[in-house]
Amino acid sequence: MTRELNPKTALVTGGSEGLGLELVRTLSDRGWDVVTDARNGDRLHANLTDLPARSRVRAMPGDVADAVHRGLLVDLVAELGGLDLLVLNASTLGPLPMRPLRDLTAVELGDTIRGTAGANAALMIELTDQLLRRDGVVVGISSDAAVEHYETWGPYGAAKAALDHLVQTFGAETGLAAYAVDPGDMRTRMQQDAFPDEDIADRPLPATVVPRLLALVAQRRPSGRYRASDIELPAREDVVA
Repeated sequence: MTRELNPKTALVTGGSEGLGLELVRTLSDRGWDVVTDARNGDRLHANLTDLPARSRVRAMPGDVADAVHRGLLVDLVAELGGLDLLVLNASTLGPLPMRPLRDLTAVELGDTIRGTAGANAALMIELTDQLLRRDGVVVGISSDAAVEHYETWGPYGAAKAALDHLVQTFGAETGLAAYAVDPGDMRTRMQQDAFPDEDIADRPLPATVVPRLLALVAQRRPSGRYRASDIELPAREDVVA
């Protein structure tokens, strides 16, 4: 069968902006069926309005931390016949402005870790059967804050470290390719929220990271943690078959 008659399927959490949005656009351009979600439904739909009419993007507003929403995502993927790629991109910095640990409540700490690690991991686990049907790949979007310790970044860093561990454990248990990928600093709203008084125009755009993420997926390297800057690009850019 041709690829158009049998497209690959991806689910990208947090697809309303930044890296998630660029992944959705690129995969759609390459003929994939793409399911995506975001907490801000208005932003999600507004940023996807420029997709061509032929695109097969299903945008579902909602919070991946909500069990009912996750169930709807799982059902939609099942209707599409399984999952080739799961990108766990949705995350939260936690309370803004970012503050030292001693200034945070237990609830604030828990909500940040649950929103970034727990919710994404729950979705991953609930999609196990759909991933196994297609020998799918899992990519958890990480951060240098998962392995380095920066003032005021404790909750976010802990959440990303937890997500790294859960994704790689999932890979070890299922035999599926599972990657934690640090994309590096990017010019995004989240980065601006973290550095409200700085000019972040020198950060690379999220679109520059997408080819490296997709190269990793196509190459099927051993499961593990990678930095996007260390992933070599192939001679040709169409790295995802």
